[in-house]
Amino acid sequence: MNAMKFRLAFSLVFASLHSLAASAGPLEDQLARYATAAKAASPAFAGFSAARGEKLHVTSFALGKPDTPACTSCHGLDPKAAGKTLTGKRIEPVALSVSPTRYADPAKVEKWFKRNCNEVLGRECTALEKGDWLTFVSSR
Repeated sequence: MNAMKFRLAFSLVFASLHSLAASAGPLEDQLARYATAAKAASPAFAGFSAARGEKLHVTSFALGKPDTPACTSCHGLDPKAAGKTLTGKRIEPVALSVSPTRYADPAKVEKWFKRNCNEVLGRECTALEKGDWLTFVSSR
């Protein structure tokens, strides 16, 4: 009887874990890929930080385009509010709570990171920076 209870318990735990893994969405998958890359770049990597992501969002950089020195140049200080391009075109809010499907397409996320990081930082963002920023906007 104990063996049967063990098998039943094992089956329930396995089914639960399988269900959790299957429910991970595109954003979680993207963050997992960034975490793997961040760990490869720095074995001391201990996880993403919303605080570092917020700092990246508000910091002005000198090596990108002069008219877009910070993420806030277009996205604004409040991630829950809409931003606007330099030409005045509306940009949907970056906060996940306001734009829940914004990060559903990993290719689109990468496209915008590549474009925006080059314009703001003057280089591509690292996996750590991407993960931190996504963690920041996911917390809002």
